[in-house]
Amino acid sequence: METRRRSVVKAVVWNVMGLMVMTLIGVLATGSAAIGGTLAVVNAAIGLTLYVIYERIWAGITWGRNV
Repeated sequence: METRRRSVVKAVVWNVMGLMVMTLIGVLATGSAAIGGTLAVVNAAIGLTLYVIYERIWAGITWGRNV
């Protein structure tokens, strides 16, 4: 079973990568670094929160594990 700390670190790393990609996409789509960056930050905050919740739920499910 994963620790909460591991789940959070995985989520943060994943979201940093997503933040970079979303910033680039936002800038390309809008032509504005400010708007693109804002969209990326909002997306990252929502994604981070949902990913941590998702990981914690799956950490408690034994289906598919060899225990």
